[in-house]
Amino acid sequence: MTENELLIAISNMMDEKLKPIKITLENDILPRLQNIETCYTDTYRRYANGIEKLEAMEQDIAIMKKVIQEHSEKLNQIA
Repeated sequence: MTENELLIAISNMMDEKLKPIKITLENDILPRLQNIETCYTDTYRRYANGIEKLEAMEQDIAIMKKVIQEHSEKLNQIA
């Protein structure tokens, strides 16, 4: 057996030994990782949108609080 044939035989043996690992990666681990990635990116988008809404609500509440205080003062002066 030549050195080249020996290397090919070793390569084939390695391929056979690694085949179950490759199948596990392709059929089990990769789909799970893709699912985790999808969930993460969806959650990130929801939180990013939620933060913008929260900041807008905080500004609205601050304005409403100021207007309510001013109206309360005016009502107290009238009474």
